[in-house]
Formats: sequence, C-alpha cells, structure tokens
Amino acid sequence: MNLNSKIFGTAYIVLSTIMINAQSSTAKLPGDPTLPSSKANLEKLISYDKGNYKYKVEDYFARPKASAFKISPDGKYLSYKEKDKDSKNHVYVKELSTGKITKAIVEKDDLIKGYGWLNKNRLFYTQDKGGNENIHLYAADVDGGNQKDLTPFDGITLGTIIPIKYTDFVVVTMNKNNKQIFEPYKINFVTGEITQLYENKDTKSPIDGYIFDKDGNLRGYNVLENGLTTKTYYKDLQTGKFNLLKSADWSDTFSIIDFNYNSGNKDEAYVVTNLDSDKEKIVLYDLKKNAVIKEIYSNPVYDVSSIRTAGKSRNYELDYISYNGIKDETVPVSKFYKEIDDKLKAQFGDKEFGIVSSDDNNDKLLVVVGSDKLYGTYYEYDTKTKQTKLLYNLMPQLKEEDMAEMRPIEFKSRDGLTIRGYITLPKAALEGKKVPLIVNPHGGPQGIRDQWGFNPEAQLFASRGYATLQVNFRISGGYGKEFQKSGYKQIGRKAMDDVEDGVKYAISQGWIDKDKIAIYGGSHGGYATLMGLIKTPDLYACGVDYVGVSNIFTFFESFPEYWKPYKEMVKQIWYDLDNPEEAKIAKEVSPVFQIDKIKKPLFVVQGANDPRVNINESDQIVKAMRAKGFEVPYMVKYDEGHGFGKEPNRIELYKSMLGFFAENFNKK
Repeated sequence: MNLNSKIFGTAYIVLSTIMINAQSSTAKLPGDPTLPSSKANLEKLISYDKGNYKYKVEDYFARPKASAFKISPDGKYLSYKEKDKDSKNHVYVKELSTGKITKAIVEKDDLIKGYGWLNKNRLFYTQDKGGNENIHLYAADVDGGNQKDLTPFDGITLGTIIPIKYTDFVVVTMNKNNKQIFEPYKINFVTGEITQLYENKDTKSPIDGYIFDKDGNLRGYNVLENGLTTKTYYKDLQTGKFNLLKSADWSDTFSIIDFNYNSGNKDEAYVVTNLDSDKEKIVLYDLKKNAVIKEIYSNPVYDVSSIRTAGKSRNYELDYISYNGIKDETVPVSKFYKEIDDKLKAQFGDKEFGIVSSDDNNDKLLVVVGSDKLYGTYYEYDTKTKQTKLLYNLMPQLKEEDMAEMRPIEFKSRDGLTIRGYITLPKAALEGKKVPLIVNPHGGPQGIRDQWGFNPEAQLFASRGYATLQVNFRISGGYGKEFQKSGYKQIGRKAMDDVEDGVKYAISQGWIDKDKIAIYGGSHGGYATLMGLIKTPDLYACGVDYVGVSNIFTFFESFPEYWKPYKEMVKQIWYDLDNPEEAKIAKEVSPVFQIDKIKKPLFVVQGANDPRVNINESDQIVKAMRAKGFEVPYMVKYDEGHGFGKEPNRIELYKSMLGFFAENFNKK
C-alpha cells in the first residue's frame, strides 16, 4: 500500500479530486477571525511588486477559457469546461455532427473540478463544501437534465469511482456508515438507486481498498491490520471465498492495478510490486497460484507503476507502460500504440505528450502536448487517417520563447545520498547574472515528488527574474522504497538538510545571489518554510507558509476521521508522540515552539475550511510571531480548504506573494 494515496497528497486523481466550495456567511467563521490581515494591508503588500513586466499574475493563474476536453464513449460528443465572465467553469457538450452546443452542468458557488463520462448519454461530476473534502458524486444527462446527487448523505466523503461500461451502474466507495472507513456501493446513475456491496466493520483492521473487475464484481480487497500490515485477499472464482494472498509491511507495495482481460486466464492481473526489489515494477501475476508469470517492466532508478490497456474493441491488449523519470517516460507495447507514439514523437519532438481521452473504439484520441515552456495544447488524433488536428491551446497568452527553462539537477547530500530535483532559471541567470532564488519544497512529504513540466509558479517567479529550486529530498516518492524510508522520522531534520544542500548546490553553480533567497511551500512545504527559517535563519531573506503545519502535536490531534486508521503509519513517518524520546524530537521540530529562532519576515496563508492542516496550525504561528513583535501578514480565505481553488483567491495570493518577495529582496 502507498500511504500517499490516502493522505497528505498534493497531486490528485481526477475521479476523487478535492473540490472547493463557498462557506455560508451565516456560519461561525473557523479559527480566530481577528487575526487575518486587513484588505488594505494586503493591498499594500501587493504594491511592492513594481516593474514593467510583460506578463501579469493573471496570465499564469487565470484558468483557461476552455479546458478538460473529453470524448464521449461513442465518439458522438466532445465535452469541455468553459469559463464565463464571472470565472465560473461550466461543462458544455458539443454534438460533433451538428456543432450543437449545450450547457450540461452549471457551476454556481461550488467549483466543479472532477467530471467525466459515465456512458454515452450521461456525465458525472464531483464537489464538496467549502474545501471540507466531504465529496459528493453527481450525474447529469448530456442536455443537462435528470441531475442527481448520487451520494446524498451528510458528512460523507467519496473514495473511488468506477463506472461500469455498457451499464447504468457505477461502483463507489464512501464512508457513509462509519466516518473512519470506506465501503463499496453500486449505484444506478440514472435512477439513483443504491446497493451496498460489502460491509467493512473492523475499525482496528479495516478494509482500506477494494479490487473490482471491469464488470463491477468484487474480486479482492486489502485489509490494514493494526495500522501497519497490509493483507491482500483474493476471491477464489470457483468457491467464492476470499483467501489471503499477500501479507506485507504497509511501506511495501503489492497492488493489483488491472486484470489481464486479454488472457483466457481470469486470475491473471497486472501488479505493481517492490516486495523483492527496491524499485516498484510491473509484473504479470497469477492470483490463484500466487505466483509471478513474468516481469513486464522495471527501471533501475525510478519506480514504475502505471499502464494503459485497450478496451473491448482491441481485446484489452496492453498499450504502454509509463513512469516519472527525469521527464514523463512512456514505453510503447502494442503495435497500435507504437505507431501512434512514432507519429507523435516525429511531430512534437522532445515535448511530452499523453492520451487523455478517447472513444471506446479508439477511432479518435485527445492528446495533450506540453513541456517546461508550454502549459498545454490539445490535439485530436485520428487513428484511421493518422492525422493530427489542433484542438485548443490552453494558455495562448504565454509564449514559449518567453518562458524559462526547467533544468534537471543532481547532487550529493552531506551524508552521501544522491538527491535529484529541478531548477527553473530566468534568462538573466543563463546570461551569467546572479539572481534571487525561491526555494520551493513540495508537499506530502512522503510519496510525493516534483517533476519536469510547465510550472505556473516557477514561470511567474521567472518573469520577475527569480529562479525556483525544487528538491526531491529524502522521503520523496518515485526513487524506490529505501530512498523514501530514509526520510522517515527525518521530517524537519535530514529532509531539511537535503533542501539546504540543494541551495548550496545552486549557489555553487554561479546562478544565485546568496543574499536574496526566499523559501515558500504548501502543506508540508509550508512546514518546511517555517523550519527553514528556524534551522538556517541566515540562509533565507523571508518565507511564505501556505497551509503548513506549525505544531506536530495539534496536527495529529486534528486528523479527520478517515485518516485515523493510518495513525500508526503516520507515527512511523513523522514521530511517535507516545514515545518520550520521539516526542522530544517532535517538539524540537515543531515550529511554534522554536519561534525565538525566526529572524526573517514571514507571510502566512490559510484556507479556513482545511480538514488536513487545520486553520489552528496557521493561527498558532501567527499569534506566536506577533506576540514576539513580528508583523506577520496573514491571508485567510473562508471559502477555501487545503489550497486555493477559486481563481480570484489564487490571483490575490500570488500578487501578494510577489509583493512580499519584492519587499524583502529589495531591502537595503
């Protein structure tokens, strides 16, 4: 099991995307409403970003006019989101034969971030309330009719969504009966009729993952025993009994990602595993015999965990394997996809491309093309004519020739580990000038990593002449289990050493003005910002803490209910507060207890409805710093959760951040 898929993640799967919604103005405001900075003070902060710049914050953070294009299963319709004058992103459906366009889903106060096709006539979408992550699943016809909340229960959150092709059913998991654990349900997405498929009663050793086949049959499940052991059970197709298949430590991986429907053996599946290796690899596995049939793909440096298989029209053959290396890498397997891959590589060169949607027959594919300098462009690829047609440029206002290069880096940590990451360099740095640096530690921290591609934050900073450093410090995912485990119980300590060593590396390359370095991050990155200002107070000129942890003790106490089954894991990753020695360390690396060491300016940003990092985490650090005499600008949005999703809020955030950096970089 990979804990990253359960908590602390910053990169979300579309089908279980975290939505953002508005908080009722009549409700009691979360946190201490006397703490946030006034509008006038934030506007003053914004005013420090002066200059004749070619690009504005809006150019990077206003949502595209149209986005999220998808082809219907029968290829008859093209769906997409389109933004109106009020920055609402509605879902439209275009009938390709006639050109008729219908507004199918209206975005009101609630952001629609996840949507897709259930069948050729019906769409789904997901939302929550105010960023509280209590996600619901909704459905609507292509003409906007028969809209239904398919999970109409108070206080629930959605886990997985599995549409069952060629039926009117979808299988979902949700925490309806017990907020700590998830159970599977089969829902008729036309009538709304719902049936529970399996009970999950044991909160000490709950089922924390269900394995369904393409027809919606439960074929297996994972039990998390006492919070630390993952047991995989598989159904004997003759007897119907679920038998224990594997028992492994929670930090190891054995995950059934898809059944091999191309085979006559119904017990054959593609599995991601690192039980006998450091790196995750793809194997073909006989689940009945509990044995590897053959290895499909592995890499000596990077974890490999993703595949794409064809649909019914091509007998479910394996099309390709993919993984994150220095860039996104795709390994073609089927003849069908090899031809596509050759064609697209010839056309797009060293840019990244990926299939994001297709009809069931794979006649038309939607391909997104991007790079470190290109946000993303949609193309339609006709597999019969082998022709590519431009569909939509998501951000035409950003010209590739004006964007900054994101360069892969590699260096040794002070204790000898190979650390990788990226630095985005403005043109001045490439011309030999020393430039200011924004150090940007990622969230998570475990299982997450930064990757190559267009990064709006880094490009915005580059437009102001700043470089951006992203270090995949120990505990980051994608580089094998030993690298990830080397960061356990090192949060705030050796993980921070790696970030600091990355800064020293960047300085040694001659790119950076060592007197103008800032640190900024979200979630764990916000925590790392605070720890950076504490651990190396002379290294940074200032820091921005965005929805970051300030007190490990209160952070643990505020876990949402559905995190509680994973608390024993979190103790192994962070610190065991029941162990006096580790509790002492946790206090030493909890920023709120170390504020006497912070000497440089701090800007704090928080979503009031954040269930992951409670607003109390930000309130605490702001109160403590102000009590010490520091003027700490504090931005709180009462219609946001763990990160800002609404366009006006995001734009205000980045304008304020640029002003904060400019103010502190330009101090004499």
